[in-house]
Amino acid sequence: MEALKKLFGGSLRQFGMLFVLVALAIFFHLMTGGLVITPTNLMNLINGNSYVLVLAIGMVMVIVIGHIDLAVGSVAAFVGIVVAIAMRDWGIPWWAGVLLGLAIGALCGAWQGFWVAYMGIPGFIVTLAGYMFFRGANQFIGKSLTVPVPKDFQYLGAGYLPEWGPNTGMNNSTLLLGLITIAVLVWMQLRNRRALIKVNAEVPPFWVTIVRIALLAVVVGWLTWMFGSGRPGTSFPVPGLILAALVILYTFVTQRTVTGRHIYAVGGNRLAAELSGVNTRRTYFLVMLNMSVLAAFAGIMFVGRSTASGPFDGVGWELDAIAAVFIGGAAVSGGVGTVIGSIIGGLVMAVLNNGLQLMSAGSDVTQMIKGLVLLAAVALDVWQKRQGKASITGMFARNKEAATTTPAEAGLLEEQAGANPTEMR
Repeated sequence: MEALKKLFGGSLRQFGMLFVLVALAIFFHLMTGGLVITPTNLMNLINGNSYVLVLAIGMVMVIVIGHIDLAVGSVAAFVGIVVAIAMRDWGIPWWAGVLLGLAIGALCGAWQGFWVAYMGIPGFIVTLAGYMFFRGANQFIGKSLTVPVPKDFQYLGAGYLPEWGPNTGMNNSTLLLGLITIAVLVWMQLRNRRALIKVNAEVPPFWVTIVRIALLAVVVGWLTWMFGSGRPGTSFPVPGLILAALVILYTFVTQRTVTGRHIYAVGGNRLAAELSGVNTRRTYFLVMLNMSVLAAFAGIMFVGRSTASGPFDGVGWELDAIAAVFIGGAAVSGGVGTVIGSIIGGLVMAVLNNGLQLMSAGSDVTQMIKGLVLLAAVALDVWQKRQGKASITGMFARNKEAATTTPAEAGLLEEQAGANPTEMR
């Protein structure tokens, strides 16, 4: 057990939701006679859920600052119909349609962010109004009709990495992507080890680093083979590549930048953040604006996959994104949550949906089970806090901070925890 604790970073509970994801995939794979863990189904999982996972990236930051955004589905639908009509009627190229959609998303986010940040209206109320307004705007502009989009635009939501080079028995683009990923993961593990040595922190035995690298290489190698050896013409999906890029970008932003630190500071204790010189209004505004930009991106990806924009796009997306964030370990009270945790939570919901569909379960049963999973995840987080333990996400974040903070910063964190242990938990 001690060896496992060293291998997984000190506490197995922080990987609880990841274990749940793997267990669900294996369970449904066995129950469906081997239909879940296949190249085709994994590609469908990524293509069919990437837009919700993109929403979860933005939603986790909204929830961390103590707000909630109910308008993301309506904003995505509004952007989708405007972009589709612009490409059909104005003849603009697909890339200009993407830029137009992101710009419209930014305007929608700036509008909502203004009311939240500078007028002091709760985000729940502002985005509820946005939910109704942008849904109506979608139907008004599109006249409740379906508008198709050109083939180049569809590549963003349903495309695959191209094939090239010699015949290796699998897609060469996917193979190259897998090799690059393994190399980056090896470099990161060694870099983290050097960083711990540099600040005289406790360093795990070298065998732990080697085993971690080997496990990561095996997992990435298996995924590379699964995505690269599917039916001819398929490979790692383009939406998955976009999602991976966004995960890397926003993980860096939330954990390594001043803006990210301000988001968590405001969510943990707004008054203390203001006294520390954090511009809370600016933080609220940027987070709400960013959420709508990502909603626009999600709408663009969905329209590309469905080949057309329609009046019922985006219905219920906000609920799926919120569920993914809370299942991924975010705190209801704000201040706690990670991008990686939200992605894992979203994948749990995706595998649950997919597995139940393959088992021919009705939508009624699926919705009931999803509701119970969400309740159980939040109840577990609340129970851990009442027991005086950090949440799963909190432990994950704390371990990452320990590897990157200096001794002076660590002392400041301990001093703050002593002054207000509830907030730090």
